[in-house]
Amino acid sequence: MLVFVRVVQAGSLSGAARDLNFSLTVVSRKLSRLEERLGVRLINRTTRSLTLTDEGARFYDRCVQILAEIDDAETEASSGRHTATGVLKVTSTFAFGIRWIAPLLSEFQEMHPGLLVHLDTNDGLTNIVESGYDLAIRFGTLADSNLVARQIAPNRRVICGAPAYLDRRGRPKTIEDLIRHEVIAFGEPPNNHWTFADGRSVNVMGRLTTNNGELAHRWALSGAGLVLKSIWDVQDDVESGKLEIVLPQVHLAAAPIHVVLPHSRLAAAKVRLCVEFLSRRLKSTNFTLKF
Repeated sequence: MLVFVRVVQAGSLSGAARDLNFSLTVVSRKLSRLEERLGVRLINRTTRSLTLTDEGARFYDRCVQILAEIDDAETEASSGRHTATGVLKVTSTFAFGIRWIAPLLSEFQEMHPGLLVHLDTNDGLTNIVESGYDLAIRFGTLADSNLVARQIAPNRRVICGAPAYLDRRGRPKTIEDLIRHEVIAFGEPPNNHWTFADGRSVNVMGRLTTNNGELAHRWALSGAGLVLKSIWDVQDDVESGKLEIVLPQVHLAAAPIHVVLPHSRLAAAKVRLCVEFLSRRLKSTNFTLKF
């Protein structure tokens, strides 16, 4: 069952072999024996891809639950239910990871001296199963997958620009006015389609784009244009007057903060305790403006 689950999560027999430290032959043989014992094909295999059969999809869901319960039982039996030990691998976006996740993980590690923490920060979508991460911090609507996603904090977003830019180009009065402004789009690929909570949307334009949200923030501070940012990232600059929110009465579509983890990590004490800790601390943080 474990081999079958790892094959599905890794997307290949070779990926599961690396994850389990088995040879490819052993993984293939174990999967074939499982199918022979059950009398059904669980995975359709070609040289390029693996796809679950209907029977395989149902069996996978049950296997994940059973393996998680086994891990949980072993954790309780070893008296480690309330102690995080071992290595915890976390990945997060660059800016949020540095500003919020890094200090929180440092605090969490101090609470659990037997824990080793590794934090990777990048703005790409890392495959956490193939890369061996225990959890990832991600934003907004998540695609369907074999991963578990839990919302740990809200994430209000705002459109803002430097006062000097707004004095020069004018302050937007409507969503449609954004089309006539310089907009700094960022992401992979840069997001120039802004969606609002009421369902309206607008395609914005600009001469500066980047894959890096922190760089977009710096360009906005320099007066290069408008930028759409999370309030946790620009709150200090707004309150100090370095940036000014435009269209404050218009709300953007929600993009809550999630923690994402493989099913196989659900029962591990280090993961469960870390998720609870991050959720508790981030929900108590004031990610809203006082005006």
